[in-house]
Amino acid sequence: MIPPQEASARRREIEDKLKQEEETLSFIRDSLEKSDQLTRNMVSILSSFESRLMKLENSIIPVHKQTENLQRLQENVEKTLSCLDHVISYYHVASDTEKVIREGPTGRLDEYLGSMAKIQKAVEYFQDNSPDSPELNKVKLLFERGKESLESEFRSLMTRHSKAVSPVLILDLISGEEELEIQEEVPLEHLPEGVLLDVIRISRWLVEFGHNQDFMNVYYQIRSSQLDRSIKGLKEHFRKNSSASGVPYSPAIPNKRKDTPTKKPIKRPGHQHDSRVKHLSEALNDKHGPLAGRDDMLDVETDAYIHCVSAFVKLAQSEYQLLVEVIPEHHQKKTFDSLIQDALEGLMLEGENIVSAARKAIVRHDFSAVLAIFPILRHLKQTKPEFDQVLQGTAASTKNKLPGLITSMETVGAKALEDFADNIKNDPDKEYNMPKDGTVHELTSNAILFLQQLLDFQETAGAMLASQETSSSATSYSSEFSRRLLSTYICKVLGNLQLNLLSKSKVYEDPALSAIFLHNNYNYILKALEKSELIQLVAVTQKTAERSYREHIEQQIQTYQRSWLKVTDYITEKNLPVFQPGVKLRDKERQVIKERFKGFNDGLEELCKIQKAWAIPDTEQRDKIRQAQKHIVKETYGAFLHRYGSVPFTKNPEKYIKYHVEQVGDMIDRLFDTSA
Repeated sequence: MIPPQEASARRREIEDKLKQEEETLSFIRDSLEKSDQLTRNMVSILSSFESRLMKLENSIIPVHKQTENLQRLQENVEKTLSCLDHVISYYHVASDTEKVIREGPTGRLDEYLGSMAKIQKAVEYFQDNSPDSPELNKVKLLFERGKESLESEFRSLMTRHSKAVSPVLILDLISGEEELEIQEEVPLEHLPEGVLLDVIRISRWLVEFGHNQDFMNVYYQIRSSQLDRSIKGLKEHFRKNSSASGVPYSPAIPNKRKDTPTKKPIKRPGHQHDSRVKHLSEALNDKHGPLAGRDDMLDVETDAYIHCVSAFVKLAQSEYQLLVEVIPEHHQKKTFDSLIQDALEGLMLEGENIVSAARKAIVRHDFSAVLAIFPILRHLKQTKPEFDQVLQGTAASTKNKLPGLITSMETVGAKALEDFADNIKNDPDKEYNMPKDGTVHELTSNAILFLQQLLDFQETAGAMLASQETSSSATSYSSEFSRRLLSTYICKVLGNLQLNLLSKSKVYEDPALSAIFLHNNYNYILKALEKSELIQLVAVTQKTAERSYREHIEQQIQTYQRSWLKVTDYITEKNLPVFQPGVKLRDKERQVIKERFKGFNDGLEELCKIQKAWAIPDTEQRDKIRQAQKHIVKETYGAFLHRYGSVPFTKNPEKYIKYHVEQVGDMIDRLFDTSA
């Protein structure tokens, strides 16, 4: 049972807690009432705010719509005013640009093209919007006048600034090809940079806006004239600046000739200039006369033509580079074709003139004109790949010009070769033209010079001969095929020469002189073959040619030696009297010995006198023939002298024994020596 005291305390504690709870509940009720009041106030405020917003919206929306309409109206007005200004500006274009158009584009191309753009837009506007307007005719006329001025300016710029390329510059260009290949090639400046830019801009405007192609004709006519003038100027340079010997020179090219140290000759493009070229005319000419003046002219004309061909290729390449910048792409090939026609026609015509002159000369049996054919044909064939590249895209008639000229030159060259071979065979045996001393005939030296000259043009000459072959293989002949043809031709010339020499040798009444003549000529031919590549070329088809010539030479030496038999026959043992030593000779025996001595002496003196005037130019052969003859005669005479020199066959032995053995040898040593 809880004590009363604790129960009272417990009750008071509960009562206190209850009181506290009641106070808390009272506070909560007060707070809820306040919150309700605040809520009611907020709802009232919000309701008032919503009402006011609705009123504001009802007031602002109409104003906004009205403002938006006003802004749209303002924009329309501005656009309308702008359009009006733009349209009105077209009506002022003619007056605004007339002065610029009238004064022309010279020196003010940017401004001028700007004015033309304005005029063009005005034309387009009036054509679209007011085709019946008088303003359209006005701006059209102004546009046409402006276009004509641009065409005129194009012509003026091209005419004033297009100049022929100087010969020295061309020579530097074509003679320095090897150096230019190493370095970056610098193109020729045909037009100043500023002028070129103006020309390009005018060209593009005329094509794009002017719808005009006439300026292309103007372009090719002007540039064609300059190209033609450049090549003719180079040709004239050769004529004016040739040395006294007819060798052209240029201050731009280093000296290559030993015989003209003060001049600077031009090396031919693609090969070294051969100082032996001038001899070819002598080798080809059957008249054997002096041709110095004509040779020099041939040299100048040949060099000039070769350089003009190279100049055409280089200048045409340069012209195409310029043309590509100025002329629209789809017109470039046709314009270029027209541009090069005059210069190309000139070259081809000159080439045909060379061919024609060669044909006429061949008819006259004057083969010197063929001098021009070999180096020119070789150069044309060497240059053909570049030619073909330059003429790519041109008309077929243009592309075929060079092959046609090459074919003509090959044909006439082959004709010259064949006629020359025939001429060697049929050269008449003119007695007055035969060398009195039996030395080398001019026909031989000229023929050899000709064949030696062919060494410099082996491929060219071989191709000439191959071009005349009718076999199917001739259309695609190889270098070996043409080499065999050339070898066959050289053997033919040598064979014809040998036949002619045999015929000519019969002009001499003395068989010994005839033998010396043939010996000298055969020996000259053999030595000439051996000193050059001719012997290798001959050996292609004639393996035994060298041995054959040596046999011919030896045969003629033996024939010559037989001429001494009439001297040595007097002193040989046959028909000489046989006697016993110490036995007195009979008169008949003494007379025979006298006759033998006299016959030997007279024969020796006569032969030495005659043969001293003969000539053997080859020192080695001359000494060989002398020694061989001296050995034979001295041995025979020595034996005769030993046997009969001490025999008392006469009271005056000095009358018959006129020469000692060594004296006989000395006399023979003076044979073939006109200075002795």
